This record gives sequence, structure tokens and C-alpha cells, in this order.
Amino acid sequence: MPAPKGKHLFGMVKVGEKGQVVIPKDARKLFNIKPGDSLVVLGEDDTQGIALMKSEIFLRFAQDAFNMMEYKEDDE
Repeated sequence: MPAPKGKHLFGMVKVGEKGQVVIPKDARKLFNIKPGDSLVVLGEDDTQGIALMKSEIFLRFAQDAFNMMEYKEDDE
């Protein structure tokens, strides 16, 4: 059964002695992750899930959320 559209399984990775993991090549290519890029590490207690996101995407999302909060306050 194929994965749902936009969902990916890139395989398994091992955590090294220093807590490092290698992001699989197919994932780096799909998400255009290059050496030197900054990533945000997100986590969720309930599922014990960890996610990586390019920092510029995360910061853009955070700025948009902040702007929406300011816009809402201006309406009050």
C-alpha cells in the first residue's frame, strides 16, 4: 500500500556516540537540506515524536503567528 500523498518514510537511522544522526539522502534532497543549514528540533511528549524543520520556515511561521496576534489585538 503506498504512503498517503505528502507522507514519507525515509528509513531508519542510528544515533551515534555524540547523539548525532544522519538525515537520509532522499530526505535531504526532497527538503533541500544543505551542509550548514540550521534546523529546529521539535518534539511531542505523548507520541515521543521528534521532527526537524528548517529554521527559516519555522521563523516565518512564528512571525506570521505573531503578526496575526497583533492584528487581532488591534481589532479589540
